[in-house]
Amino acid sequence: MQIASKYDPSQVEDKWYKYWNDNGFFSSKPDNRKPYTIVIPPPNVTGVLHMGHMLNNTIQDVLVRRKRMQGFNALWVPGTDHASIATEAKVVGMLKEKGIKKADISRDEFMNYAWLWKEKHGGIILQQLRKLGASCDWSRTKFTMDPTMYESVIDVFIDLYNKGLIYRGVRMVNWDPVALTAVSDEEVIYEEQHAKLYYLRYKIVGEDNGWVTIATTRPETILGDTAVCVNPNDERFTHLKDKKVIVPLINREIPIIFDEYVDMEFGTGCLKITPAHDINDYNIGIKYNLPSIDILNDNGTLNENAQLYVGKDRFVVRDEIIVDLEKSGNLVKIEPYVNKIGLSERSHAPIEPKLSMQWFMKMKELAKPALEVVENDTVKFHPAKFKNTYRYWMENVKDWCISRQLWWGQRIPVYYLPDNTMVVAKSREEAFEKVVKELKRTDVNIEQLRQEEDVLDTWFSSWLWPISVFDGIRNPENKEIKYYYPTNDLISAPDILFFWIARMIMAGLEYRHEVPFHNVYITGVVRDKLGRKMSKSLGNSPDLLELIKEFGSDGVRAGMLFTSPAGNDLPFDESLCEQGRNFSNKIWNALRLVKGWNVDDNIPQPEYASVAATWMYVKINETIERLDNQFADYRISEALMTVYKLIWDDFCSWLLEIVKPPYGEPIDGKTYSEVVSFFEKLMQLLHPFMPFVTEEIWHNLKDRAEGESIMISKMPESKACNKKVISQFDNAMDVIMAIRTMRLEKNIPQKEKISLYIKKNNNGQPDVTFDSVVAKLTNLEQISYVDNKVEGALSFIIGTTEFYVPAPSSINVEAELEKLNADLEYMRGFLISVDKKLSNERFVSNAPEKVVEIEKKKKADAEEKIAVILEQIKALKQ
Repeated sequence: MQIASKYDPSQVEDKWYKYWNDNGFFSSKPDNRKPYTIVIPPPNVTGVLHMGHMLNNTIQDVLVRRKRMQGFNALWVPGTDHASIATEAKVVGMLKEKGIKKADISRDEFMNYAWLWKEKHGGIILQQLRKLGASCDWSRTKFTMDPTMYESVIDVFIDLYNKGLIYRGVRMVNWDPVALTAVSDEEVIYEEQHAKLYYLRYKIVGEDNGWVTIATTRPETILGDTAVCVNPNDERFTHLKDKKVIVPLINREIPIIFDEYVDMEFGTGCLKITPAHDINDYNIGIKYNLPSIDILNDNGTLNENAQLYVGKDRFVVRDEIIVDLEKSGNLVKIEPYVNKIGLSERSHAPIEPKLSMQWFMKMKELAKPALEVVENDTVKFHPAKFKNTYRYWMENVKDWCISRQLWWGQRIPVYYLPDNTMVVAKSREEAFEKVVKELKRTDVNIEQLRQEEDVLDTWFSSWLWPISVFDGIRNPENKEIKYYYPTNDLISAPDILFFWIARMIMAGLEYRHEVPFHNVYITGVVRDKLGRKMSKSLGNSPDLLELIKEFGSDGVRAGMLFTSPAGNDLPFDESLCEQGRNFSNKIWNALRLVKGWNVDDNIPQPEYASVAATWMYVKINETIERLDNQFADYRISEALMTVYKLIWDDFCSWLLEIVKPPYGEPIDGKTYSEVVSFFEKLMQLLHPFMPFVTEEIWHNLKDRAEGESIMISKMPESKACNKKVISQFDNAMDVIMAIRTMRLEKNIPQKEKISLYIKKNNNGQPDVTFDSVVAKLTNLEQISYVDNKVEGALSFIIGTTEFYVPAPSSINVEAELEKLNADLEYMRGFLISVDKKLSNERFVSNAPEKVVEIEKKKKADAEEKIAVILEQIKALKQ
């Protein structure tokens, strides 16, 4: 068989992916096998593959491929999220390029454009996942705005509304002035920024020289102030009871109120109260029945209520108002100040606290059982440390703002009568039927019903994902939901622990009375060499398709996993991918070596090959046991390194070296058959991690029938074996390495045959199991076991066993004596330093017992080495 001299992923990967897909190896249907199910965390339909996706989906593919090979009916459901804020922004941008404003077209026209954009750009990330080797059942690809998925979301809204868990009200929300929508608390990211603290003075009404000074980072909001608050325990301000102050520039009189909420140590001890633009001020406003003056438009510009700077952006006004406050004598001073600013996760615009009519969902009732199933390990987190983070979220859960002021998304199924009476229904027709039958209203016709303009938060669809992908909301008794649910493992990033994971657990318990998955594997954050999170904005995230082009999909997959233990950040470096590519090349070269041998079925198997095969059989079985434990504990990175070492070290560096026939000679048929069998098993163990190269090699090892594939072959299982063989071989390896080192140090050529004498311990029975291997790999003329030491020979000790090699004629005695005397001088000096330490009574009495024991061992080792060197010098001088 002609095998290419170099492994070329570009000639292999597309070929095998098409083969797998065409043969239906990714697809799954309910049958009598045990299911193994993973649902993909749906990436945004706007997205392209980034490093986090690469890591997350590689781990998912490793798990699902392994389970498939273990005989499970493995299903990996792919799909995308409609990403309402991000997608709407993309569509608005596209329309802008065409000279079209969103405000100038109807909702239906906008939705048509949005669907066109989705069809053109929305499948990019799923196509990229194919390049990674993702073995998803693509026939099941879901999109959160698909008709069945959309209907599921609407059904859940109606159900929760009817249960009293969804309500509408004016609340302080996080307002995104760029996306023009409310966002939930979890969608706000906080960044430390260097800001300014402005000290402003307000004149006390009725006093010529009376002032109070407040400190604020947002001077533009003074235009919405409705009170100044001080702590009743602050003696500096007791004289201000029942007083009022004047808001600068607009001359509004506002009361001074007293509340212990104010921190007497912060700023001046006086706090401006702006109920419409700060959540804490809002709560104080409710407590003291203060008016609320909203001075901002939805886009962050000032409105008529501000009286000044109307129509100007909030940040422009911040600069202008300080100039005016200085002119009016109200600016006391400005100090630098480090402040945490809330930014919108999607648009990165500074969030504006804003009073707004929104839809909310009560969370406390749903959170209790969702916390309990994590506390009792019905759902396990890997690593377990994330249980604490989860507990904190669930014990401090707030009502969820589920409405968004957008058009792209599931439109809230609420209809308003002309008098604003609400009806919740799936359709206008159903709503009108309720108006007539339940409200007994005959004064309204169907055309007068007005549907709610807002859509639901994107997470309100994705929290149903493990259920809705199997149509479990609309058809709760269908065979697919009953077969595949609950799913097994969820692979996710830590930043959506509450956004998505917690809410899915809530939804699963509410609608299936069962958790949606049993294990949650939390990946780390992919960082660059400087420790920064990889992102497009920083320009430190490589083009993943270019990485695949350079290193191959297998190389990139392995590179991602080499240093990615669960929950720990991954310090990514392209050298990791290079290491993965080198591994592919190493295995490929091993294939070329094995397939290059001439096989002769008529010659007997040498003893060294027979015992080496026995060792490799045991080693593989022992490794399979370890792999099973590592996968059970979700130590995926460790599992890859375990297979890596088994192949690179044990198979390539040892087994192939042992059984390799002398140059120009054939290999016996039995050994060749065993090597191929081991090679197959190793490729099966490696396949979940590196699917392409393993498939290619598996097909090259022997002829395969059409439709055969390593990905549906049976994963090797551990079998009972004599593990003593491993320690026996380890001892043989130590001997081989020692002899090779001796040859190197003594300049004894490898081609020169030498003899080895082994002194028996206590006249015991020698272990000769791997003597033939030692003899072959170190070019020994003979191995003999003796009762006494061999005079005049070179020697070394392994454990408690002494080994002797008669000095060959080629050895330079003078040079060797010079080296030994230098070693002796060094070891004697070392022994003196250790003796000094041990003769120091203060050290012995004060140092920890363990430290003293280490020093005593150093002394014993040094004395033993000195004795060996003296023996070697004596032998050379004879």
